[in-house]
Amino acid sequence: MRKDMLLSWLVVFAVWMAGSYVVHETLLHDDYARLASLFRPESDAQRYFPFMILAHVLMAGAFVWIYSRGAEARPWVGQGVRFGLAVALLTVVPTYMIYFAVQPMPGATVAKQILFDGILVILLGVITAAIQRRPATS
Repeated sequence: MRKDMLLSWLVVFAVWMAGSYVVHETLLHDDYARLASLFRPESDAQRYFPFMILAHVLMAGAFVWIYSRGAEARPWVGQGVRFGLAVALLTVVPTYMIYFAVQPMPGATVAKQILFDGILVILLGVITAAIQRRPATS
């Protein structure tokens, strides 16, 4: 594995975990508190935290690997934004739309989930592109 890919994986994992904390424990905390009956109690949720870590390790690895397969020698910022947007449209947007269809989630909460997680994934795309950047061709 290339050093830049391993570095990308570690950085994306750390930023994704931290960003998810900010989104879900800070920005959406009050929204989720009103929906407590839909979620595990905090004491029970802590037992499952290793699954959260594993999920983020897998997502970060897949994210970095997919980016590395399609990266081109083009300006990295635009490439990172486009990649992050594509991943958000493939994962974030439909996931929360499906949750909305099967769980009694308020539309405003779903819109915030899509917006905040979408921004996070686009940021991850830019970070990945920055770490794995290649010289742009003319």
